[in-house]
Amino acid sequence: MSIDKKFIGKTWPRLTYEAGKEKIKEYAKAIKNHDPHYIDDEFARKSKYGTIVAPPTFAVVYGAQLIEPIFFDNELNLNLAMLVHGEQEFEFYDMVKAGDVLTSEAKIMNIENKEKLDVVSIELMTQNQSGNDVCRGVYTFVVRK
Repeated sequence: MSIDKKFIGKTWPRLTYEAGKEKIKEYAKAIKNHDPHYIDDEFARKSKYGTIVAPPTFAVVYGAQLIEPIFFDNELNLNLAMLVHGEQEFEFYDMVKAGDVLTSEAKIMNIENKEKLDVVSIELMTQNQSGNDVCRGVYTFVVRK
């Protein structure tokens, strides 16, 4: 059974995430990126940002919170046993700083029904507490039939 294209444009409630300094440091260390902007308080305080900032790929942390509600949306009825992560891409607009309050929203950009699989593309847009765009992410999932 194919995923119905009527769901293109569907959105989910916005979610908010506060970028904590320690979480940013833990993430940077986990990805083995020891840039002092991400992990050294003293260095970061003297930098042009004035505080710890997040590596760009930290977007997967604050963006991932929106993926789970999509996976378990009863209307979409995704077959999770047959779902695989296809790809993801990001556009970055503004630096995420420790203490930023990020608000993200998700919508289905596209659904392609192919012979043996469906491809679902989801756009996540994130803004900071000042209303500035921080990041746009596109997550593509493949659901085998």
